[in-house]
Amino acid sequence: MQLLLKRPIIFFDIEATGLNVASDRIVELCYIKCFPNGTEEIKTLRFNPERHISEEASAVNGIFDDDVKSCPLFKDMAEELATTFQSCDFAGFNSNHFDIPLLIEEFIRAGINFDITGINFVDVQGIFHKMEKRMPQQKGSPSKHLFYIS
Repeated sequence: MQLLLKRPIIFFDIEATGLNVASDRIVELCYIKCFPNGTEEIKTLRFNPERHISEEASAVNGIFDDDVKSCPLFKDMAEELATTFQSCDFAGFNSNHFDIPLLIEEFIRAGINFDITGINFVDVQGIFHKMEKRMPQQKGSPSKHLFYIS
């Protein structure tokens, strides 16, 4: 599918040491950057967070302390990442509540002034919840989430 873009959009996902955007750290950043001319840049980067990855986070993302102990620090890659993300719109799943705030926090910790003025944010979780109608849970139901199927 050809996207009609006026400027690049970067779809990204972050795996972290935990869920606290103010104190946890990025351990993996995957992105696909789509350019208006149709070309794409795809990367997966891992970082040493210089702290323990919580057991809960490892259970979800499959990344453990030993997996990232020899990876570069985020601060060592921050300038290059800021250049990659500069002048792009951002998209992701739950990105407005987790990925974008955590990315900005990491830039701040690295001493990078990353200006988000004028950036459009597309959080596809919001789109999903508007488009996928959920039925209320019924007593005795084995699942918390039942979906209308058309």
